[in-house]
Amino acid sequence: MPLMRSWVESANAPDTDFPLNNLPCGVFSLGDGEMRCGVAIGEMILDVTGLEEAGLIAPDPEAAVFDVAHWNDFMELGPEAWAAFRARLTELLAEGAAERGRVEPHLVAMAEARLHMPFSVSEFTDFYAGKHHAMNVGTMFRGPENALPPNWLSIPIGYNGRASSVVVSGTDFRRPWGQLKSPEHELPAFLPSRRFDFELEIGAIVGQPSQGMVSVAEADRMIFGYVLLNDWSARDIQAWEYQPLGPFQAKATATTISPWIVMAAALEPFRVSTPPRERPLLPYLQEPGPMLYDIHLEVDLTPEGGEPTTITRTNYREMYYSSAQQLAHHTSSGCPMNVGDLLGSGTISGPTKESRGSLLELSWGGKEPITLKGGGKRSFIEDNDTITMRGWAQGDGYRIGFGECTGKVLPALPEDELPFNRR
Repeated sequence: MPLMRSWVESANAPDTDFPLNNLPCGVFSLGDGEMRCGVAIGEMILDVTGLEEAGLIAPDPEAAVFDVAHWNDFMELGPEAWAAFRARLTELLAEGAAERGRVEPHLVAMAEARLHMPFSVSEFTDFYAGKHHAMNVGTMFRGPENALPPNWLSIPIGYNGRASSVVVSGTDFRRPWGQLKSPEHELPAFLPSRRFDFELEIGAIVGQPSQGMVSVAEADRMIFGYVLLNDWSARDIQAWEYQPLGPFQAKATATTISPWIVMAAALEPFRVSTPPRERPLLPYLQEPGPMLYDIHLEVDLTPEGGEPTTITRTNYREMYYSSAQQLAHHTSSGCPMNVGDLLGSGTISGPTKESRGSLLELSWGGKEPITLKGGGKRSFIEDNDTITMRGWAQGDGYRIGFGECTGKVLPALPEDELPFNRR
């Protein structure tokens, strides 16, 4: 599919994340104004709440769905409404559109806007579905012969995270304290995490509810769209706590997502198949067609006062299990899924050192620090480091981008300010 040209000139630039082909969904505000639903188009935001108020769009003829500061009400309308909405916006924004004069007043400059959480997160589940990542981590801790757990090639492994921890790009947070075991302590100690890390992921947003089990094909149709996702991880806290029930506080500090939801329809031209299988999947997990996407991914690390260094380049097509497979498996026990559920893909690593999706892998457990521009080195994230993720699918003269997913790690709360030390 070629570039779809818009009368919004900045949307026709080959390097924009937001051409007319994309139309990602977000929530924005101007100054002290109210939060409103919007769609990114080039360097502008189209005020979708304003379009609905003006009668230019009506996804639900019987009720307003954009009078709230999230996209959940619209998602509930289902795939037919999603497709009609995209078609209507394309009509309004296309080059030569008859209603340009009525639409143009509803454009605002993205540079002047503040972006917020684009949807209300109902539940958050994170998976461990990247084979290169699982092999790397397993090799570090158990050796290559036992790197993958026995069930890994048959089942998408995951854990239930905290919806309350999910924050929008640009949200800074403190390094976590936690109980950890270190070589200099015979017994566990309560300390700030010393091995804090990022994990490069894609998040799938469930746009339709389910009751009972769904097929992979049905799960694929339930997914409204995708965001970049940083599953921040305290590796030392995780190492002490994860047996036998898996990650807990190590993953509860923050989970950062990009502010724009790229609708699944925008990624349709970029579908690719999951990789060959070492063993057949059970029928309920088998895919009816390509379920992954060809999405280029990059991660920058920027120290305070320094310049960014791109430390990772990889691709979402490296995943072993697709989001549709993960969602289908999630329902296999009869687990209901809700509108606004968020599924983290698991860390996206490629086959080379430069394509590893976490510092744990890039520094090989801290034994091989990476070098930054300016000469600094990193094994894990230091105080005031900023991690920035970018992703895009490359089309013919255009790209479908996600914008940036950024977070800064501030120093841990001082010891004398911890609740049990307050006087």
